[in-house]
Amino acid sequence: MHPLAPDLSKLSLDELNGKYADLMQRLSVSHRWGRPDMVAQLQLLMQGYQQEIQLRNQKALEAMEKNSSNFKHIIDIQ
Repeated sequence: MHPLAPDLSKLSLDELNGKYADLMQRLSVSHRWGRPDMVAQLQLLMQGYQQEIQLRNQKALEAMEKNSSNFKHIIDIQ
């Protein structure tokens, strides 16, 4: 997690995705400008956003599995 990142748990999923898209654009610009220091910092920020999005998606999937009869009796092979 980047030390300057805001508390991502307070953002909605739409806000998270919007800010992640904004970081992607900034990363693209930084690559074009040849700014490796900026690229590294943006990648750190993006990792935090990705982790929060994945955590929320995992929680949503677990809630669906728990509340839906469609997921009962499925063999999970991992």
